[in-house]
Amino acid sequence: MYLPSLKITFLGTGTSSGVPMIGCQCPVCTSTNKKDKRLRSSVLVQSETTAVVVDTTPDFRYQMLRAGVKKLDAVILTHPHKDHIAGLDDVRAFNFMQQKEMPVYANSLTEEAIKREFAYAFSDKKYPGIPELQLNTLNNEPFFIGDIPVQPIEVWHHKMPVLGFRFGNFTYITDANRIEDAEKEKIRSTKIIVLNALRKEKHISHYTLDEAIAEVKALQIPQAYFTHISHQMGKHEDVIADLPEGVELAWDGLEVSL
Repeated sequence: MYLPSLKITFLGTGTSSGVPMIGCQCPVCTSTNKKDKRLRSSVLVQSETTAVVVDTTPDFRYQMLRAGVKKLDAVILTHPHKDHIAGLDDVRAFNFMQQKEMPVYANSLTEEAIKREFAYAFSDKKYPGIPELQLNTLNNEPFFIGDIPVQPIEVWHHKMPVLGFRFGNFTYITDANRIEDAEKEKIRSTKIIVLNALRKEKHISHYTLDEAIAEVKALQIPQAYFTHISHQMGKHEDVIADLPEGVELAWDGLEVSL
């Protein structure tokens, strides 16, 4: 299968509270290193002709402005938690500029949340300026957005099913702490994987740093980046000093190509 060249931009790499966290005076939250400043987790996937965002965080508007995104072809949502969908209203800027609805791809659980949280976008009587959304229900079947191939991967966020996605040789998984063996087969042979690694201590619904490293090794993927990082992880420069070869902490603004 033909695979287009892709550029991946990390729009945000922080957990639900972001880094720095409101009111916190810890060494990470007060760090002057820009790699310790983390908006909520999202990535922009671009080919020469197509641009797709995974998750519209509460920081979505600023993320689009900071990355200089002028054109967006679709939004893909991983799950219905607020730190992954709360910025969806701001796609209306693209509605206006592009003069069309924004295709939104999500599973049925996330669709229910969208219709509840953004009910005004689906009402019979719509007032001017609301987001115009075209919902597309995802299952586990692969599909294309423009020339970008997308393979959904179901993972588990404690007891919640969450979708990760493989775009050609790039796999993005956030908010997970378990992947079934059948879904792991969809990931194998990926050249780059992104996994969530919340902190070093155990968590009920996220991989720890060590757990994420172990998954990368088990999957035998040559390059990994970790995201959805909390201030509890520690300073970026301290953590990366102890990571194995081929494993890195992602940071806001990081771009990778393949």
